[in-house]
Amino acid sequence: MDLPTEKMIGKKIGGVGHMIFNQPEKRNATSLEMWQAAKIILDDFAADPNIRCLVLSGAGDKSFVAGADISQFEKSRSDANAAAEYERISAEGKQALNDFSKPIIAKIQGFCLGGGLVVAMAADFRICSDDSQLGVPAARLSIAYSYDAIRRLCSLVGPSYAKDILITARRIQANEALRIGLVNRVVTAADLDMAVAEYTDAIEENAPLSMHASKLTVTEILKDSKDRDMAAIDEIGRICFDSNDFKEGRTAFMEKRKPVFTGT
Repeated sequence: MDLPTEKMIGKKIGGVGHMIFNQPEKRNATSLEMWQAAKIILDDFAADPNIRCLVLSGAGDKSFVAGADISQFEKSRSDANAAAEYERISAEGKQALNDFSKPIIAKIQGFCLGGGLVVAMAADFRICSDDSQLGVPAARLSIAYSYDAIRRLCSLVGPSYAKDILITARRIQANEALRIGLVNRVVTAADLDMAVAEYTDAIEENAPLSMHASKLTVTEILKDSKDRDMAAIDEIGRICFDSNDFKEGRTAFMEKRKPVFTGT
């Protein structure tokens, strides 16, 4: 892949696509160029039938993503008009992440703050090391977070904890994040790769169409009722039942063997 910056890395290992935020000297804070590169990486992974899932991570062991690169704020987000232009340019990369139909795992170690938490919340699963800290420092910068970001936070932790996180701007320790539902699992830093591999191994064995159906349906459930695409839910259900993989699953069950799914 030809990327506009070396601050983002995309690599494929077996059936797993890895997208790495690669700016450890700034705790992997995101720049406009990084979001432009993310769009290219995500489009490539989405189009590759051999890629079954995506793992998001930050370079080094100090930070997942520590939000937006504040050094760009003076030039790129100095007022409302500049901020709107910044959002327009970065929106394609963020939308590509939100629209990614395959399972996403956020591998969190260290700081996961602000926009970094928004990135993590775009994942289907968040697995973090026990030394991680999560939070949204928007109240310390006079920043208003988007409706979609706050809706997603509310869907994970409920409105009371969402207001706690947003209004106090405090950092949430890993064990509290697990207790309130902000993350799925907490493990030691030494066990983090193994815990993520447990998820990717299971995903690589499972039926892609079924996993896509589950992700799509949950996504639609979390929308306002007037915005739900019930036709898409019905269609993916029909696709699953008409698929070769459904036949393979039934046959493998009867033959008492592990199924081999192709996503067709």
